[in-house]
Amino acid sequence: MARLPFTNDIRTLRFLAGEMTQAELGEKIGVTRQTIAAIEQGKYSPTLEAAFRIAQVFGKPLDEVFRWEG
Repeated sequence: MARLPFTNDIRTLRFLAGEMTQAELGEKIGVTRQTIAAIEQGKYSPTLEAAFRIAQVFGKPLDEVFRWEG
């Protein structure tokens, strides 16, 4: 599967948020740990709602979590 044309800082943000696990983040936004792992690795594009929820968890604007590189 080709990588998506954007990157994200979710792993770094989780680490800075007290080493939050993928499972904890998934629980906060209503998705599975596997979904968070796939989003982090650039293998899965989150829904717009999930992307906004992730940014909200970390108190960051969307463009500080996800960056378009297309």
